[in-house]
Amino acid sequence: MNFNPVELIIKKKTGKSLSFSELKYFIESYLNNKLPEYQMASLLMAINLQGMEIKEIQTLTEIYIESGKRIKFPSNYRTIDKHSTGGVGDKISIVLAPIIAACEGKIPMISGRGLGHTGGTLDKLESIPGFRTNLSEEQFRKLVDEIGFSIIGQSDELIPADRRIYALRGVTGTVDSLSLITASIMSKKIAEGAQNLVIDLKVGLGAFIKNIETANELADLLIKTGEKFGQRVSVIISNMNSPLGEYAGNALEIRECIEYLKGKNIPDIDLLTKTLASEMLLLSDITSNKIEAETMINNSIKNRTALDSFRKFVKAQGGNPEVCDDPSILPQAEYEIPIISDNEGWVESIDTQNIGYALIDIGAGRKALDSKLNYASGTYLPKKIGNHVRKGEQIGKVFCDEEECGKEVAKKILGSYKISNIEVKPQKLIIKVIRYNN
Repeated sequence: MNFNPVELIIKKKTGKSLSFSELKYFIESYLNNKLPEYQMASLLMAINLQGMEIKEIQTLTEIYIESGKRIKFPSNYRTIDKHSTGGVGDKISIVLAPIIAACEGKIPMISGRGLGHTGGTLDKLESIPGFRTNLSEEQFRKLVDEIGFSIIGQSDELIPADRRIYALRGVTGTVDSLSLITASIMSKKIAEGAQNLVIDLKVGLGAFIKNIETANELADLLIKTGEKFGQRVSVIISNMNSPLGEYAGNALEIRECIEYLKGKNIPDIDLLTKTLASEMLLLSDITSNKIEAETMINNSIKNRTALDSFRKFVKAQGGNPEVCDDPSILPQAEYEIPIISDNEGWVESIDTQNIGYALIDIGAGRKALDSKLNYASGTYLPKKIGNHVRKGEQIGKVFCDEEECGKEVAKKILGSYKISNIEVKPQKLIIKVIRYNN
């Protein structure tokens, strides 16, 4: 059945729900290049402004899934995956997957690229020389079977609808739509074959979700959509008011991940990783109690079985596994620009979103769909909310290949920090856990 795209855009713009056949027509027409990109962008903006009913979201999720293949693994694999709604410095998937694999879990992970001000797991991994994320379904299955996990991107075979629309959202100001976020996350995680899913739902200045009320609403949509397709979902709501870890930038974050898997203490990375990992082991019934889960996780890092899993994963996907021993193999920036505090006091707030957008100026993220990334660029920002800083203290660095641009970015990042002369308490990282109800 044919529809008038303009009528469908207007229908959504005025707050009405689109039917399965209407949504299917619109999405398929776009994928077949029978509908121009500006009309798809118009529909996305209408959805962003008006939202969708839960049944409509589930319909969109189904259309996304049906646009490509759906992978299935043996039920005894108890497949489990994790997804993050995105944040600055968020590299958790890269350490979490090898930890779970070392604990005998099976993680089929389809990830995305940078979106808006946030970094993307695929972009980070592709900073490793030779690393490939465009594997075939057969290769993907084989790695999950043999290594315990694989991380790939959407393709023409796997959720092609979301792959194209996801990229378009990043350059049309529609990344914060709860409806589109839900359909995007759940279509990937259902199509990849994960029976269980733990979601790191980020809230704060560096996240797409700015408040706990909206986070609760999104968590409900994600859990209900998972139930519709037979997937068990738990949601961890975490604080994204400070950049996560100490580094933000593709190659820099890979280096930090390797250091963590070698045992370096990075407090916020450690807490969030272990909270998510514990929930994943419990949800997938690999273990039945939290103490055992925590012991398994700690041992995987202490005895370096998680690092070994990461090394095998890098090699299997075409990357240079020697990066685990020699981080200098990763792209290196020409300049290191210091960020010097012009005030003394305690860090009261950080405009983390502003930092994310500033990093785009040095190539750590994309301004347009076809923007070329500079994998070496990024920033070092160890200070968190509640930390004390002195006037004249170096509170961070900018890594870049263009010195003048780097200096401008350093100014933008410094301006993102609000310093108080009154002591500020550190903020809680894990805000809330919403578990799947059996």
